[in-house]
Amino acid sequence: MSTTSETRPVLKLRQIEVLHGQGMAISDAVRQIGVTEPTYYRWRKQYGGMNRDQLKRLKELEAENQRLRRAVSDLTLDKMILSEAAPGKLLSPSRRRQCIEHVRQALGISERRACRTLGQHRSTQRKVPCGAPDEERLTEDIIALARSYGRYGYRMITGLLNNAGWHVNHKRVERIWRREGLKVPQKQAKKGRLWLNDGSCVRLRPEHPNHVWSYDFVQDRTHDGRLFRTLNIIDEFTKEALVIRVNRKLNSTDVIDALTDLFILRVPPAFIRSNNGAEFIAKKVQGWIGAVGAKTAFIEPGSPWENGYCESFNARFRDELLDAEVFYSLRETQILIERWRRHYNTVRPHSSLGYRPPAPEAVIPIDQRPTMH
Repeated sequence: MSTTSETRPVLKLRQIEVLHGQGMAISDAVRQIGVTEPTYYRWRKQYGGMNRDQLKRLKELEAENQRLRRAVSDLTLDKMILSEAAPGKLLSPSRRRQCIEHVRQALGISERRACRTLGQHRSTQRKVPCGAPDEERLTEDIIALARSYGRYGYRMITGLLNNAGWHVNHKRVERIWRREGLKVPQKQAKKGRLWLNDGSCVRLRPEHPNHVWSYDFVQDRTHDGRLFRTLNIIDEFTKEALVIRVNRKLNSTDVIDALTDLFILRVPPAFIRSNNGAEFIAKKVQGWIGAVGAKTAFIEPGSPWENGYCESFNARFRDELLDAEVFYSLRETQILIERWRRHYNTVRPHSSLGYRPPAPEAVIPIDQRPTMH
């Protein structure tokens, strides 16, 4: 409160006393100085008979009384320090260092007393923290990767760093991640697997590359509201996205075309897993797959968890690309999806592969390349 606001009630009361002494009624005097009668009687009850010095002293005593009540309510100075410290446990020296500086500024106590109360050694408090020589460069790389791949957590970022030539563990990356305030994607609820006693395809587990492929459709819209579909085909063992076919409409003929292109480039798999969609259970699709030596494995109706590998891929596909991009045309959609598929296969770490990409790019000499039989 400023000096003018502190002495204002006293000055107003003196004016009313002068006017009243000149024969003016109290009500008229109150109205003349610009206050209401309730305010006048409240001031007279609180400050009547005081001068400005007494009023100033009263304000100082009230402030002092408040500080004393606060000190008396806390049994010891240690309790005041702990109440001023940050809430929660102070597990790290750096957090204790910040809390001690805050407590010293707030309470005006010595460094020795604050360190003893908060359990910090004075040498630790005074030591200037200096990280590893590559701390700043690592932090910049982590931030750059987090900016490029907003849906990756610190474990995925650790995989990308190690694939790029760093040798860091996830604990160090997590420490920098939290220090920089980077947001970890929300965890999704875990889903239990259903193991049936019959011969359901949920019991079919991939054992080697080209053992089990799976495919499924995903649907989305371009910016103008028109639908488009993608046919996703993956290798369940290597987790590689073999192809993502994109078009406004996809039917059983398109399924056969996509499989034909893959069978020309790769050997046919032992099994192809899918749901019971009309495009997959069509007789011409089953007949064509059987003609090339592969077998179909259909999941139980209404049991998408039996096609868990493809469903997981579809979730990553939608979360990292479809929900993050605005597609203005079908051609742009095809280009962006193909670019993401190459990134998924060659760059993006996969947790079940030891945070390595499914098919990293490598230059293999011609004489060392495997032959196809």
